[in-house]
Amino acid sequence: MEGKFIGSVINYFEHVGVAAIKLEGALELGDTIRIVGGDLDFTEVVDSIQIYKDKVDKAKKGDDVGIKVSEKVGKGYKVYKVA
Repeated sequence: MEGKFIGSVINYFEHVGVAAIKLEGALELGDTIRIVGGDLDFTEVVDSIQIYKDKVDKAKKGDDVGIKVSEKVGKGYKVYKVA
């Protein structure tokens, strides 16, 4: 269940539980993503995407997005979209 690589974590904002991700592929609300790095390997459904604090329904390759995550992630963690 590796999925398709769509980006990397570039920052994590612990006080709000949000990962900043540099996208290498498209992402939409409702997509299931897998984040892998360090000792972590978890999946979750994307229920919020923000680009510079504006809520959006989808984002494209090259966008820097913020998404709410349930685990503390680190810079460089890989993000995959799973079917």
